[in-house]
Amino acid sequence: MDNVEVLKSGYQYFAEGNIEGVLGLFDSKIHWNECIGFPFVVGNGIYTGHQAIVEGVFGQIPKHYENFQIEITDLFGSGDKVVMMGHYTGVWKATGKKFKANATHVWTMKDGKATHFFQAVDTAEIINASA
Repeated sequence: MDNVEVLKSGYQYFAEGNIEGVLGLFDSKIHWNECIGFPFVVGNGIYTGHQAIVEGVFGQIPKHYENFQIEITDLFGSGDKVVMMGHYTGVWKATGKKFKANATHVWTMKDGKATHFFQAVDTAEIINASA
């Protein structure tokens, strides 16, 4: 399976709520850069390893969002890089406000596993929904 197909399956696992399946596609020491502008991000938004990502990112999603989804408009790769372009959609629980934010993910892959994740998101949309 090529890198794009690996991550395509990861996004499908995420949509199904299969976090263990998602984590199975990550290197154990994955370096994750979450956008600092998210209301729930603590510190510099950098998480290393599965447990840190579960606690700092995946565990925060159901606490703050309803119906959170990643809508993929494009998924492509070259060499060890894979890029996802799309949108985050959902509802901020505390306010009931809907959002649709532009999102881009850049992944680095090695031996079929994700080793690095970088995210660029229109955090203003998320912040507006949370206020």
